[in-house]
Amino acid sequence: MKHDFWHQRWSEGRIGFHQADFNPYLKKYWQLLSLAADDRVFVPLCGKSKDMLWLREQGHEVLGVELNASACEAFFAENGAEPECNQKPGFVVRSVDGVELMCGDFFSLNTEDLRDVGAVYDRAALIALPQEMRTQYAEHLTQILPKGVQILLITLEYDGEGGPPFSVQGSEVERLFGAAFEIECLERTQPDDPRDVGRLEVTWMLKDKRT
Repeated sequence: MKHDFWHQRWSEGRIGFHQADFNPYLKKYWQLLSLAADDRVFVPLCGKSKDMLWLREQGHEVLGVELNASACEAFFAENGAEPECNQKPGFVVRSVDGVELMCGDFFSLNTEDLRDVGAVYDRAALIALPQEMRTQYAEHLTQILPKGVQILLITLEYDGEGGPPFSVQGSEVERLFGAAFEIECLERTQPDDPRDVGRLEVTWMLKDKRT
């Protein structure tokens, strides 16, 4: 799955993965992570997700990474913000009022970029990637995260090979993250969206067990 695939999806407005409202599982379970209000939260493959606004409202600084520039620009424009724009190797960085979006390739991030992150919120990153890239994603994320990080992860489960979004079974979550994280399934729910008939939305909490 190459960069052009996602650029085309955004240019054509084929962004059914974007949610107009705050994610209900984020609001329901975020407090279980027991973070300090000022802990920084990393949102991989963030698009223009409004969930970043909710996280900011809880007092967290938010760091998102997104490949597509128009998605980053739209996040700020649609929320009436005028961000500062800077460059760092491999990224264009837009930031305002505690929200920083790095436009570039997730796999170009390093430990220095995420040095002060206390938690990760992944609603649409893991399930956006085909299986071989999910392995690379989990390995890279684990490698660059500081120790002690917690993750709120939302996946989809369904029969078949369609996607994105892809089906990620519980056994795969264990395979990808079990060596570094304690994994707890919080909820399995049938989504209300008619497009999601036959799918289950699954919410996971991952706690770092690396020493």
